[in-house]
Amino acid sequence: MRRVSFNQRLSFEEHSTDEVEVMLFHIEHPEIAEPVRLSTDPGERLSVDPLAYGTRSTFNGANPVTQPYFFVLVSADLPSDQEDAPAEAAIVLENVTKGIADELQSVTTQATVHMAIVLASSPNLIEAEFRNLKLVRAEGDASEITLSFSRQPIEEESFPAARMTKQRFPGLHR
Repeated sequence: MRRVSFNQRLSFEEHSTDEVEVMLFHIEHPEIAEPVRLSTDPGERLSVDPLAYGTRSTFNGANPVTQPYFFVLVSADLPSDQEDAPAEAAIVLENVTKGIADELQSVTTQATVHMAIVLASSPNLIEAEFRNLKLVRAEGDASEITLSFSRQPIEEESFPAARMTKQRFPGLHR
């Protein structure tokens, strides 16, 4: 896989717009007390001690005043086009705090990831949204953590979808 930063991907489209696209990540799990909210834009200084930047948005019901999306350096691992590889995406969070890395690596079951694309000038207007993705893996070290996520596997869907009962399939029960 080739790693491409989101800022570099934005520069590919620089000739078409002056707006900056921002990715918001909302990661939730029953074992985590407060959802992890991350942003790719250092649009606003959120605190001085410790120094923190981020985005204030109402995405996924967040209160912009008390629940901001914290800025982290994010890169994307582009998915491979191999036929036998699982359909999953991966993002690399660089220089995250130890608390965020520990929370994401401590859960034993799959966390839920919601993503949104917004413009920096209008962070409450969702341009694109990807909901209910499952966190497959969270691996990393002190400098970066890689999050791999995917949709619900179609292999886990029940087959056949309907039970062969007399009420649903009367032709089978004559």
